Amino acid sequence: MLQPKSFLYDVRDGVAWVTLNRPERLNALTFEVYRELADAFAALRDEPEVRAVVVTGAGRAFCSGGDVRDIIGGLQSRDAAGLLEFTRLTCELVRNIRHLRKPVIASLNGTTAGAGACIALAADLRIASTEARIAFLFVKVGLSGADMGAAHLLPRVVGLSKATELLYTGDFITAEEALACGLYNRVVPAPELESETRAWAGRLARGPSFALAVTKEMLEREMDVTLDTALELEAQAQAVCMQHPDYGEAYRAFMEKREPRFGGAPPRE
Repeated sequence: MLQPKSFLYDVRDGVAWVTLNRPERLNALTFEVYRELADAFAALRDEPEVRAVVVTGAGRAFCSGGDVRDIIGGLQSRDAAGLLEFTRLTCELVRNIRHLRKPVIASLNGTTAGAGACIALAADLRIASTEARIAFLFVKVGLSGADMGAAHLLPRVVGLSKATELLYTGDFITAEEALACGLYNRVVPAPELESETRAWAGRLARGPSFALAVTKEMLEREMDVTLDTALELEAQAQAVCMQHPDYGEAYRAFMEKREPRFGGAPPRE
Protein backbone atom coordinates (compact mmCIF):
# COMPACT_ATOMS: atom_id res chain seq x y z
CA MET A 1 0.00 0.00 0.00
CA LEU A 2 1.24 3.47 -0.82
CA GLN A 3 2.62 5.50 2.07
CA PRO A 4 3.07 9.08 0.85
CA LYS A 5 4.49 11.71 3.19
CA SER A 6 3.05 14.88 1.66
CA PHE A 7 -0.65 13.99 1.42
CA LEU A 8 -3.13 11.57 2.99
CA TYR A 9 -3.90 8.22 1.39
CA ASP A 10 -6.53 5.68 2.34
CA VAL A 11 -8.28 2.79 0.59
CA ARG A 12 -11.90 2.02 1.49
CA ASP A 13 -14.17 -0.43 -0.31
CA GLY A 14 -12.10 -0.46 -3.46
CA VAL A 15 -11.71 3.35 -3.58
CA ALA A 16 -8.38 5.11 -3.01
CA TRP A 17 -8.81 8.52 -1.38
CA VAL A 18 -5.98 10.95 -2.09
CA THR A 19 -6.36 14.01 0.16
CA LEU A 20 -4.15 17.05 -0.28
CA ASN A 21 -3.30 18.02 3.27
CA ARG A 22 -1.90 21.52 3.63
CA PRO A 23 -5.11 23.27 4.69
CA GLU A 24 -3.26 26.22 6.21
CA ARG A 25 -1.88 26.93 2.69
CA LEU A 26 -5.12 26.07 0.85
CA ASN A 27 -3.41 22.83 -0.18
CA ALA A 28 -0.88 24.65 -2.33
CA LEU A 29 1.51 22.28 -4.10
CA THR A 30 5.19 21.97 -3.31
CA PHE A 31 7.91 20.22 -5.30
CA GLU A 32 7.56 17.27 -2.94
CA VAL A 33 3.79 17.05 -3.38
CA TYR A 34 4.11 17.16 -7.17
CA ARG A 35 6.68 14.37 -7.13
CA GLU A 36 4.73 12.15 -4.76
CA LEU A 37 1.44 12.69 -6.58
CA ALA A 38 2.98 11.81 -9.94
CA ASP A 39 4.57 8.69 -8.45
CA ALA A 40 1.37 7.70 -6.67
CA PHE A 41 -0.77 7.81 -9.79
CA ALA A 42 1.83 5.71 -11.60
CA ALA A 43 1.90 3.18 -8.75
CA LEU A 44 -1.92 2.96 -8.61
CA ARG A 45 -1.83 1.08 -11.90
CA ASP A 46 -0.47 -1.91 -9.98
CA GLU A 47 -2.75 -1.74 -6.91
CA PRO A 48 -5.37 -4.45 -7.65
CA GLU A 49 -7.52 -3.61 -4.63
CA VAL A 50 -8.00 -0.06 -5.97
CA ARG A 51 -10.80 0.13 -8.54
CA ALA A 52 -11.51 3.89 -8.42
CA VAL A 53 -9.66 6.96 -7.12
CA VAL A 54 -10.89 10.14 -5.45
CA VAL A 55 -8.72 13.27 -5.20
CA THR A 56 -9.84 15.91 -2.72
CA GLY A 57 -8.49 18.51 -0.32
CA ALA A 58 -8.49 19.03 3.43
CA GLY A 59 -10.03 22.17 4.85
CA ARG A 60 -11.70 24.85 2.75
CA ALA A 61 -9.84 24.39 -0.54
CA PHE A 62 -9.23 21.67 -3.08
CA CYS A 63 -5.93 23.13 -4.25
CA SER A 64 -4.88 26.73 -4.78
CA GLY A 65 -2.06 25.85 -7.20
CA GLY A 66 1.69 26.08 -6.73
CA ASP A 67 2.95 27.36 -3.40
CA VAL A 68 4.22 30.92 -3.80
CA ARG A 69 7.14 30.42 -1.40
CA ASP A 70 8.17 26.87 -2.29
CA ILE A 71 7.60 26.78 -6.04
CA ILE A 72 7.20 30.26 -7.50
CA GLY A 73 10.00 31.61 -5.34
CA GLY A 74 12.13 28.54 -5.93
CA LEU A 75 11.81 28.74 -9.70
CA GLN A 76 13.24 32.27 -9.81
CA SER A 77 16.79 30.99 -9.50
CA ARG A 78 16.54 28.07 -11.96
CA ASP A 79 18.09 28.09 -15.41
CA ALA A 80 16.20 27.06 -18.54
CA ALA A 81 16.98 23.38 -18.05
CA GLY A 82 15.83 23.51 -14.45
CA LEU A 83 12.58 25.21 -15.39
CA LEU A 84 11.86 22.63 -18.08
CA GLU A 85 12.57 19.84 -15.58
CA PHE A 86 9.85 21.28 -13.33
CA THR A 87 7.26 21.87 -16.05
CA ARG A 88 7.77 18.33 -17.29
CA LEU A 89 7.14 17.08 -13.75
CA THR A 90 3.81 18.92 -13.62
CA CYS A 91 2.86 17.38 -16.97
CA GLU A 92 3.96 13.94 -15.76
CA LEU A 93 1.32 14.18 -13.02
CA VAL A 94 -1.44 14.91 -15.55
CA ARG A 95 -0.18 12.16 -17.86
CA ASN A 96 -0.25 9.62 -15.04
CA ILE A 97 -3.81 10.57 -14.07
CA ARG A 98 -4.99 10.29 -17.68
CA HIS A 99 -3.13 7.01 -18.29
CA LEU A 100 -4.41 5.35 -15.13
CA ARG A 101 -6.92 2.76 -16.39
CA LYS A 102 -9.20 3.36 -13.42
CA PRO A 103 -11.87 6.04 -12.92
CA VAL A 104 -10.59 9.18 -11.18
CA ILE A 105 -13.00 11.57 -9.47
CA ALA A 106 -12.00 15.06 -8.34
CA SER A 107 -14.08 15.97 -5.29
CA LEU A 108 -13.84 19.76 -5.17
CA ASN A 109 -14.49 21.05 -1.68
CA GLY A 110 -13.47 24.68 -2.22
CA THR A 111 -11.05 26.94 -4.07
CA THR A 112 -9.61 25.21 -7.14
CA ALA A 113 -7.02 27.28 -8.96
CA GLY A 114 -4.03 27.05 -11.29
CA ALA A 115 -2.42 23.66 -11.04
CA GLY A 116 -5.31 22.57 -8.81
CA ALA A 117 -7.71 23.34 -11.66
CA CYS A 118 -5.54 21.29 -14.01
CA ILE A 119 -5.54 18.31 -11.64
CA ALA A 120 -9.33 18.55 -11.46
CA LEU A 121 -9.50 18.79 -15.26
CA ALA A 122 -7.31 15.70 -15.65
CA ALA A 123 -9.76 13.64 -13.57
CA ASP A 124 -12.53 11.76 -15.36
CA LEU A 125 -15.33 13.29 -13.31
CA ARG A 126 -15.67 16.40 -11.16
CA ILE A 127 -18.10 16.58 -8.24
CA ALA A 128 -18.10 19.94 -6.52
CA SER A 129 -19.41 21.78 -3.52
CA THR A 130 -21.36 24.97 -4.18
CA GLU A 131 -18.30 26.75 -2.74
CA ALA A 132 -15.87 25.30 -5.27
CA ARG A 133 -15.03 28.22 -7.54
CA ILE A 134 -12.39 27.46 -10.16
CA ALA A 135 -9.83 29.42 -12.21
CA PHE A 136 -7.09 28.59 -14.70
CA LEU A 137 -5.23 31.68 -13.56
CA PHE A 138 -1.84 31.21 -15.22
CA VAL A 139 -2.03 34.35 -17.40
CA LYS A 140 -2.53 36.45 -14.27
CA VAL A 141 1.00 35.59 -13.18
CA GLY A 142 2.53 36.05 -16.62
CA LEU A 143 2.37 32.42 -17.74
CA SER A 144 0.68 30.77 -20.69
CA GLY A 145 -2.84 29.51 -20.13
CA ALA A 146 -1.62 26.36 -21.87
CA ASP A 147 -0.31 24.58 -18.79
CA MET A 148 -0.46 20.96 -17.63
CA GLY A 149 -2.58 19.94 -20.61
CA ALA A 150 -5.23 22.64 -20.13
CA ALA A 151 -5.18 23.79 -23.76
CA HIS A 152 -5.69 20.19 -24.88
CA LEU A 153 -8.25 18.99 -22.35
CA LEU A 154 -10.34 22.06 -21.55
CA PRO A 155 -11.69 22.67 -25.10
CA ARG A 156 -12.76 19.03 -25.20
CA VAL A 157 -14.70 19.46 -21.96
CA VAL A 158 -16.30 22.90 -22.36
CA GLY A 159 -15.75 23.76 -26.05
CA LEU A 160 -13.14 25.97 -27.70
CA SER A 161 -14.89 29.31 -27.12
CA LYS A 162 -15.43 28.84 -23.38
CA ALA A 163 -11.97 27.30 -22.94
CA THR A 164 -10.43 30.33 -24.68
CA GLU A 165 -12.29 32.66 -22.33
CA LEU A 166 -11.20 30.77 -19.21
CA LEU A 167 -7.56 30.49 -20.31
CA TYR A 168 -7.30 34.09 -21.61
CA THR A 169 -8.83 35.78 -18.56
CA GLY A 170 -7.75 33.47 -15.74
CA ASP A 171 -10.92 34.55 -13.94
CA PHE A 172 -12.68 32.50 -11.30
CA ILE A 173 -16.11 31.13 -12.15
CA THR A 174 -18.67 29.88 -9.66
CA ALA A 175 -19.66 26.26 -9.21
CA GLU A 176 -22.96 26.97 -10.91
CA GLU A 177 -21.18 28.47 -13.94
CA ALA A 178 -18.79 25.50 -14.07
CA LEU A 179 -21.74 23.11 -13.99
CA ALA A 180 -23.57 25.01 -16.72
CA CYS A 181 -20.61 24.85 -19.12
CA GLY A 182 -19.96 21.16 -18.45
CA LEU A 183 -16.76 21.54 -16.45
CA TYR A 184 -18.39 20.07 -13.34
CA ASN A 185 -20.52 16.91 -13.47
CA ARG A 186 -22.41 17.59 -10.23
CA VAL A 187 -22.69 20.43 -7.74
CA VAL A 188 -24.06 19.77 -4.24
CA PRO A 189 -24.22 21.67 -0.94
CA ALA A 190 -20.95 21.42 0.98
CA PRO A 191 -22.30 19.06 3.70
CA GLU A 192 -23.33 16.57 0.98
CA LEU A 193 -20.08 16.53 -0.99
CA GLU A 194 -18.43 13.57 0.72
CA SER A 195 -21.52 11.37 0.60
CA GLU A 196 -22.17 12.24 -3.07
CA THR A 197 -18.55 11.51 -3.94
CA ARG A 198 -18.60 8.27 -1.98
CA ALA A 199 -21.76 7.16 -3.82
CA TRP A 200 -20.26 7.83 -7.23
CA ALA A 201 -16.91 6.27 -6.39
CA GLY A 202 -18.57 3.23 -4.81
CA ARG A 203 -20.71 2.68 -7.88
CA LEU A 204 -17.63 2.77 -10.11
CA ALA A 205 -15.63 0.52 -7.77
CA ARG A 206 -18.40 -2.10 -7.87
CA GLY A 207 -18.69 -1.86 -11.63
CA PRO A 208 -16.94 -3.86 -14.35
CA SER A 209 -13.38 -2.62 -13.92
CA PHE A 210 -12.12 -4.08 -17.19
CA ALA A 211 -14.91 -2.46 -19.21
CA LEU A 212 -14.38 0.88 -17.45
CA ALA A 213 -10.65 0.69 -18.15
CA VAL A 214 -11.28 0.05 -21.83
CA THR A 215 -13.82 2.88 -21.94
CA LYS A 216 -11.30 5.32 -20.45
CA GLU A 217 -8.63 4.17 -22.88
CA MET A 218 -10.95 4.62 -25.86
CA LEU A 219 -12.01 8.10 -24.75
CA GLU A 220 -8.33 9.04 -24.67
CA ARG A 221 -7.30 7.33 -27.92
CA GLU A 222 -10.23 8.62 -29.95
CA MET A 223 -9.66 12.32 -29.20
CA ASP A 224 -7.64 12.83 -32.39
CA VAL A 225 -8.67 10.15 -34.88
CA THR A 226 -11.12 9.98 -37.76
CA LEU A 227 -14.56 8.42 -37.40
CA ASP A 228 -13.52 5.36 -39.42
CA THR A 229 -10.49 4.83 -37.18
CA ALA A 230 -12.64 5.29 -34.08
CA LEU A 231 -15.18 2.74 -35.32
CA GLU A 232 -12.47 0.16 -35.89
CA LEU A 233 -10.91 0.84 -32.48
CA GLU A 234 -14.30 0.41 -30.83
CA ALA A 235 -15.08 -2.78 -32.77
CA GLN A 236 -11.84 -4.34 -31.59
CA ALA A 237 -12.24 -3.08 -28.01
CA GLN A 238 -15.79 -4.39 -27.75
CA ALA A 239 -14.80 -7.79 -29.11
CA VAL A 240 -12.13 -8.00 -26.41
CA CYS A 241 -14.65 -7.05 -23.69
CA MET A 242 -17.00 -9.76 -24.93
CA GLN A 243 -14.33 -12.32 -24.05
CA HIS A 244 -14.01 -11.05 -20.46
CA PRO A 245 -15.76 -12.94 -17.62
CA ASP A 246 -17.66 -9.79 -16.61
CA TYR A 247 -19.64 -9.94 -19.85
CA GLY A 248 -20.85 -13.44 -19.05
CA GLU A 249 -21.64 -12.45 -15.48
CA ALA A 250 -23.76 -9.52 -16.69
CA TYR A 251 -25.74 -11.93 -18.91
CA ARG A 252 -26.27 -14.44 -16.10
CA ALA A 253 -27.35 -11.69 -13.72
CA PHE A 254 -29.90 -10.44 -16.23
CA MET A 255 -31.32 -13.92 -16.77
CA GLU A 256 -31.44 -14.56 -13.00
CA LYS A 257 -32.96 -11.12 -12.29
CA ARG A 258 -30.22 -10.01 -9.87
CA GLU A 259 -27.45 -7.44 -9.66
CA PRO A 260 -24.21 -8.55 -11.36
CA ARG A 261 -21.22 -9.42 -9.19
CA PHE A 262 -18.25 -8.33 -11.26
CA GLY A 263 -14.87 -9.91 -10.60
CA GLY A 264 -12.88 -8.37 -7.77
CA ALA A 265 -15.56 -5.82 -6.89
CA PRO A 266 -16.12 -5.03 -3.19
CA PRO A 267 -19.45 -6.20 -1.76
CA ARG A 268 -22.43 -3.93 -2.21
CA GLU A 269 -23.46 -1.84 0.76
